[in-house]
Amino acid sequence: MAAFERILVTGGAGFVGGHLCAALAKAYPQAARALLLRPGERGGHEGFEAAAADLVDEAAIDALIAKLRPDLIVHLAGQSSINRALHAGETTWRVNFHGTFALGAATARHCPAAVFLFASSASVYGESFRDGVLSEEAPVRPVDAYSRSKVAAEHALADLRAPEGRLIVARPVNHSGPGQRNRNFALAWFAAQIAAIEAGRVEPLIKVGDLSKARDFLDVRDVVDAYMRLIEKACDLPQPESIFNIASGKAHRMASLLERMRARSDAQFGVEVDPALLRPESDVASVACDATKLTEATGWRPRHDIDGMLQALLDDARATETHAAEESA
Repeated sequence: MAAFERILVTGGAGFVGGHLCAALAKAYPQAARALLLRPGERGGHEGFEAAAADLVDEAAIDALIAKLRPDLIVHLAGQSSINRALHAGETTWRVNFHGTFALGAATARHCPAAVFLFASSASVYGESFRDGVLSEEAPVRPVDAYSRSKVAAEHALADLRAPEGRLIVARPVNHSGPGQRNRNFALAWFAAQIAAIEAGRVEPLIKVGDLSKARDFLDVRDVVDAYMRLIEKACDLPQPESIFNIASGKAHRMASLLERMRARSDAQFGVEVDPALLRPESDVASVACDATKLTEATGWRPRHDIDGMLQALLDDARATETHAAEESA
């Protein structure tokens, strides 16, 4: 296992970041651990010191990296919602590309030997998904601002990497689980609506997008496990730049996932398509990736099945409803 002395995480106050920071604090208790937060932003794991800087402020990022000189950087920060990116192209590019460029350039200048793990996305394959389940060898054919900005960030980091540095590009498929509470993410939004219906707080009607689409989903805990295994193996990987899919290899229709959640609820409810949740016609019908390369390099395999993830989502949404009711009482 690689021994890191100074760790920097961006996006650690977010959904995935909360799970990952806990894992890093446990695995590297002796390391100095810093969490990049925007000025005024709150949150993050108690085992990390807050480091205030805006990711798109190149001078501030350069000064921060010069001061911390991390030997491990885990870059999770970015515009994480494809739905939101469809309506905020400029912001998406500023954060996903310009922010990543600033961080990569500062790393090359001040800590060139660092390991840099970049959380990209399986969405970069875009139109290639029409050819079936994809390995890392498939061409990237992005279809929207989100995936185009991720592809550009991948290329920038590869060009910026110093000869002694290590770059790991992770391309996870959709992931969900406890702690995801944003209506821009379908399964979390389903769970929140079901919990609100069960609590009698809203009418028994679920608003959905296109349920005919099929997606490869992972539990967030399995994605974090993949990140941790890649970090541990970083210095032993055969190439200084590596790309890994993180996926189950199986696509599930959204209609089927909603029905599995319905089966876990005593509430009766209808389903209505919300036009605001629909994506452009270019959105591919089925998304699934092959993670054989990751398994061979690290031994990783998903440990949480889809039903366990859905149950965890519902339990978390119900707990949130209960807490909100207690706060308002």
